[in-house]
Amino acid sequence: MAARARRRYLRGVIHLPGGSTIPESELTFSVSRSGGPGGQHVNKVATRVSVELDVEASRSLSELQKQRIRTHLASRLTRGGRLRLSCGLHRSQAANRREVVERLGRMLAQALRPRRRRVATGVPHAERDRRREQKRRRSAVKGARRSPAGEE
Repeated sequence: MAARARRRYLRGVIHLPGGSTIPESELTFSVSRSGGPGGQHVNKVATRVSVELDVEASRSLSELQKQRIRTHLASRLTRGGRLRLSCGLHRSQAANRREVVERLGRMLAQALRPRRRRVATGVPHAERDRRREQKRRRSAVKGARRSPAGEE
């Protein structure tokens, strides 16, 4: 999977399913100090990398692709329609940059993957028989609780 993801991000381009690509010029990168363990190094070096893709303003994405991204990644989009990801796993800025772009590519590929339509089917006969049998048992239990018809 990692080798496949690496192939998606070659020479400043994210390759998407269907042959479309997003050039690196549409991505906005920013760096900041990363948290977590690491001692003094982590406190003085900006290794965390964030990437933003303005989905609405992208010239590389078709209207259908933008709609799919809005639908499937709605919780990750900002109000302005920007998709933002950060990575601070690695000690070097270059490794974090590579990682965040690969993750963005995987996320977009997942969102743009066509979904199979669900085919409605009927209730199987075995399930109907099971439900009827449960009703018969329940009816027998409740019937056994009643007092006989002749006694008062």
